[in-house]
Amino acid sequence: YQQNPKTSAIVKQLLAEGNAGELQKYFGSRMEFGTAGLRAAMGAGISHMNDLTIIQTTQGFCRYLEKNFSDLKKRGVVIGFDARAHLSSGGSSKRFARLAANTFISQGVPVYLFSDIIPTPFVPYTVTHLKLCAGIMVTASHNPKQDNGYKVYWENGAQIISPHDKGISQAIEENQEPWPQAWDDKLVDSSPLLHDPYAMVNKEYFKDIQKQCFYRNINKETNLKFVHTSVHGVGHKFVQLAFKAFDLSPPYAVPEQKDPDPDFPTVKYPNPEEGKGVLTLSFALAEKDGARIILANDPDADRLAVAEKQESGEWKVFSGNELGALLGWWIFTCWKNNSRDTRAIKDIYMLSSTVSSKILRAIALKEGFHFEETLTGFKWMGNRAKQLMDQGKAVLFAFEEAIGYMCCPAVLDKDGVSAAVITAEMASFLATRNLSLSQQLKAVYDEYGFHITKASYFICHDPKVIQQLFDNLRNFDGKNTYPKSCGRFKVSGIRDLTTGYDSSQPDQKAILPTSKSSQMITFTFANGGVATMRTSGTEPKIKYYSELCAPPGNSDVEQLKKELDELVNALEKHFFQPEKNKLQRKTE
Repeated sequence: YQQNPKTSAIVKQLLAEGNAGELQKYFGSRMEFGTAGLRAAMGAGISHMNDLTIIQTTQGFCRYLEKNFSDLKKRGVVIGFDARAHLSSGGSSKRFARLAANTFISQGVPVYLFSDIIPTPFVPYTVTHLKLCAGIMVTASHNPKQDNGYKVYWENGAQIISPHDKGISQAIEENQEPWPQAWDDKLVDSSPLLHDPYAMVNKEYFKDIQKQCFYRNINKETNLKFVHTSVHGVGHKFVQLAFKAFDLSPPYAVPEQKDPDPDFPTVKYPNPEEGKGVLTLSFALAEKDGARIILANDPDADRLAVAEKQESGEWKVFSGNELGALLGWWIFTCWKNNSRDTRAIKDIYMLSSTVSSKILRAIALKEGFHFEETLTGFKWMGNRAKQLMDQGKAVLFAFEEAIGYMCCPAVLDKDGVSAAVITAEMASFLATRNLSLSQQLKAVYDEYGFHITKASYFICHDPKVIQQLFDNLRNFDGKNTYPKSCGRFKVSGIRDLTTGYDSSQPDQKAILPTSKSSQMITFTFANGGVATMRTSGTEPKIKYYSELCAPPGNSDVEQLKKELDELVNALEKHFFQPEKNKLQRKTE
C-alpha cells in the first residue's frame, strides 16, 4: 500500500537497509484490542497506530456492530478526537477519526463526527443523548506524546467490557484487507450520512451539568480565584464554558498550556497525576494572580487534579482519594439539602473501584445510602451505574484513585470538565463558611473516620519475574498457602481476583469477576489495613495500593500515617522483594 507515503517510506528504508530487527518490531505482532480499545505509539507497521491499522480496526468494529445491531444503519455511531499528531508518520487523531468515519459511511452507517477537538466524556455523552449504537474516541489521554489510542463505548454509554473486546478483536482479524476507497477520507465530506454534533453537544452538555449546580448566587458573588490548566490538551474552552454555565467568573488559564499542542513542550509527562512537576506553571500563575485553587485537567480532559494553597504558603496537591472524599461528601450533601429527587435514600448509590479509598463506604454506612465497589477502571463503574439506573436507582457519584470522577449521570465515564466546575462551586460555598478544601477534608475524616492511603509501583519489564513474584505469594508457606503475616503485620484476609479465591466468603469464592490474564491480590490486615498488588494493563508496572481505615474518633493522624508507612515498607520488603526480583522503583 502506497497510501500513506510517510509510513510507506519508513518501511521501504528499513527494507533497503535489511534491518530485520526494526521490521520485526513494526510487523512482529498486531496491537492487541482490549476493553480499553487500542493504545500504542504512532508509526509504521501493525504494532503501531497508523492509517492502515485504524482502517482495519474500524472495519472489524463495523462488522461486529452490524452483527449486534439490526438498526445500526438507522442509529449510527459517534466519533471524537483530541489534538494529538505525529509528524514523522503523518498520523493524527483527526486523520484517524476521519478514516474511521469513512469506513462506517462506506457501509451506509450514519456517523456523528465532531468537527473539532473535544473532551473524551463528550463521546459517551453523545452516545446516550442521541441513543446511538456505539462511540469511538481517538485519544491517548495522558500518555507520552508519540502515543495515540482508540477508545470504544457501547450503546449503554459506558466503555466496553468483555466479551465485546474479544468479539471486536476477532472481527478485526477477519477484515484486514482495506475495503475499496478506505483511504479516501475526503469522501465523508460530501456524504449525507455525515453529521456534526459539535454545536448541539456544546449546548446540551452544559445544560445537563447545570442540574449539579446548587449555589448559583454564591457562584456569582464569590471572590475566590481559580487557575486552570489544560496541559496542552483539549480542556481550556470547555472548562471556561462550564464556569459560565455555573455563573462563576472564568478561571485564569495558564497561557503557555492553554492551547492544544501535540508536543506538550512545557511538561515531561502530560499527566497531572504525576503531581507538582506538571503544575509548576500553574503555581507561578496562581501566585501572580492571587488564586488559591488550581484545577488541572489531563490532555483529554477526563481527569482532574486539584491543588490548594495552605495557610503556610505551601501548596497541597490532593490525591485522587482525597478529592473523591470531598466530592462524595459534597454531592451527597447537595442531594440531601437541595434535591428535588423524590427517591428514598435506599435508592441512592455511590461507587468506587476496589483499589480506591473506602471513604464512600464509611459515609454510606453512616448516612444510609448504598455503596458498591467494582473492579479497577471506569468501564466497570460505568456499566454498573447503567444497570442500577435501569433499575430506577440514582447513582450520584463514582470515582477512582487515578483522579477520575463521574459527578453527573449524563456521562457514564470519568469527566474532568464537570468535576472541575463542581469542585469550584464546592470551594466557593466552603469559602462563605470560612473553610478551605483541606479543612473540609479534615472535617469529613473527623465525622466518618480517617482513611489514609498510599500507592506506588515498581517497574518490571520481564513478565516471567512478575509471574514468579505472584506465584511466590500463592505458595508462600508451602504449596497453595498465602502469607499469614507481612513482617510484624498479621494477615486476616486474602482475596485473589486472578484465581477467584476469597477467604472472607463462606464458600471461599470472590464476588467480583475474576480474570486469569491479570494479576491482582488484596490482603486485609488485623490492624485495619488493606493492601492490593496488581499488574497494569497498559504499562510494565506492578502497582500497589494501601489504606488504613480508622473508626470515627481516632484522630491521631500522625500515628496512623506512621503505621501505614511501616505496613508499606513491610509490603515492599517481604512481598515485592525488589532486590531479589531486580525491580525498579518509581522515581519521584
